[in-house]
Amino acid sequence: MVKDSFGGPVQRRGISRRRFGAGALALGGAVVVAPLGGGAASAAGPPPGDAAPGRGPRPVLRRGTAARAGLLEDRLAEITAVAERYLGPSPTHPYWAGAVVLAGRGRTVALETAVGKAVRYADYDAAAGRAVEFPPQEQIDATPDTVYDLASLSKLFTSLLVVQQLERGRIELEAPAARYVPEFAGGGKQDVTVRHLLTHTSGMPAWIALYRLPDREAMLEALWAVAPTNPPGTVYRYSDLSLITLQLVLERVTGKPLDVLLAEELTGPLGLTRTRYNPPADWRPRIAATEVSRPPWAGLDRGLVWGEVHDENAYAMGGVAGHAGVFSCAWDLAVLARTLLDGGAYGGVRILSERSVELLFSDFNTGFPGNSHGLGFELDQHWYMGAMATPRTAGHTGFTGTCIVLDPTTDSFLILLGNSVHPVRTWRSGSAPRQAAGERMARAVPVPPAHGAAAWFGGMTPAADAVLTLPALDTSAGARLTGDLWWDTEAPHDVLRAEVSTDGGATWRALPFATRAPRAEEDVARADGRVSGFNGRVWHRFTAGLPSSAATSVRWRYTTDARYVGRGVYVGAQKVTAGDTLLYADARPADRARVTADGWTRERD
Repeated sequence: MVKDSFGGPVQRRGISRRRFGAGALALGGAVVVAPLGGGAASAAGPPPGDAAPGRGPRPVLRRGTAARAGLLEDRLAEITAVAERYLGPSPTHPYWAGAVVLAGRGRTVALETAVGKAVRYADYDAAAGRAVEFPPQEQIDATPDTVYDLASLSKLFTSLLVVQQLERGRIELEAPAARYVPEFAGGGKQDVTVRHLLTHTSGMPAWIALYRLPDREAMLEALWAVAPTNPPGTVYRYSDLSLITLQLVLERVTGKPLDVLLAEELTGPLGLTRTRYNPPADWRPRIAATEVSRPPWAGLDRGLVWGEVHDENAYAMGGVAGHAGVFSCAWDLAVLARTLLDGGAYGGVRILSERSVELLFSDFNTGFPGNSHGLGFELDQHWYMGAMATPRTAGHTGFTGTCIVLDPTTDSFLILLGNSVHPVRTWRSGSAPRQAAGERMARAVPVPPAHGAAAWFGGMTPAADAVLTLPALDTSAGARLTGDLWWDTEAPHDVLRAEVSTDGGATWRALPFATRAPRAEEDVARADGRVSGFNGRVWHRFTAGLPSSAATSVRWRYTTDARYVGRGVYVGAQKVTAGDTLLYADARPADRARVTADGWTRERD
């Protein structure tokens, strides 16, 4: 009898296939615009190992300069500075012992560096509240090739394996998980669907202590018995149990353990030679140590965890679990990022169809603002993505100090791997270095002016008020202001406002204007004189009628709150005309000099 990774029997049952009809089908807020799940023969194009039809092998990643990647070198270097800064007090203890950062755009990796130690601490003295270091000669430096315990980044691999089975018609997105694992219906979970599990809307608890149970059979019984705390689809709650359940679904449907599926369907075809569950003993010198595991701060008394999975439940499950347990390095994750940004293909290999990859970047959780989620991937999370966050930016974090961010809008990616629970999890809090790295990476992607040599940039500083004021002009005969506008802000908190004054700046009022996106046929009216949110990271043209006055002043005012910022705002190529008469133009150096010089940027180098 074939058994799953918990030791339970794998049922080979006849699974019905659901064909999504052509046209648009709403699924929890996301829209599928093409069929999915047409059976194994039409799943993802050619099987893993074959090139995409009619296209030949896709280019693969290469190492290169920032310029080759289309990135700003000085901004890119700031990411390394961020990683180094958090080796020091943050605010009391180091945030991490060491870290690896990798960043790129297109098919060029322009930053790949390591800081600090992969292995530094041998023990932790709880009474004294201090770490016990290995002798200097026994400590191990972090290198770009260091392998890290990915923790919850493992969820992405499980999710990708599920989406592959959706393509092949073996799993249906809206089917109850109990169709594939009947025992899962216990505790009132019979209506929890595969989509609920992939998007953390199952209503199940976040976690239960499976590691306290005596054996796998008891763990299974506990999972069958657990009851939702909310009806499925009514609440967002991040839950390890969802991905453990998906592991069981995969194993029942395929008849293969999760680690075998990972090797056969993902890491093998993509050549991810340093990505796997349960790394062998001879990998240990190249693996970053994690926590000194000891109660009360940890669930199990294991001493220094190094080369074995950190998560207690994954450890109790033999190191192979849907929610945790995968080890990997930065380059392997970069290959995965490039594969997904290229629509599911890498080199001569296709692991997913382009339609399926689109579902990874589409929000299924529109009913839960702030918790946008594709199938497996989190979306638009400023708290760790920083200004890379957009409605389509996908990523995930891991408890051990890891994260991956993919921005399809700019075709860029950022991977940050750290051992921030070394020596203990209580030494760090929050996600400040991940957010800061995301801010720098976003700034490294230039925004060249749409017209002319320079544009005004409002900055990326929280709790700030940046102002661009044009000189007072005589618009008595009527005048019109036109120009270019670019914005990507944290809505609704960060806002760019157009304001006008006719009394020398004593008072200001909103200046209504209209914007038009590239290739759009109609203007969008901005009656309140403001824009906020995500504009697609493209330049829009704007127009505004100015009041009749002998002294009309216009200003752009960008205000940000104290928490997060987006990529910012740009204003460029402004002209004020009265009929055929040009009253002001940014493009004329003399006119631009009359405006405050601070904030003008070329974004060229």
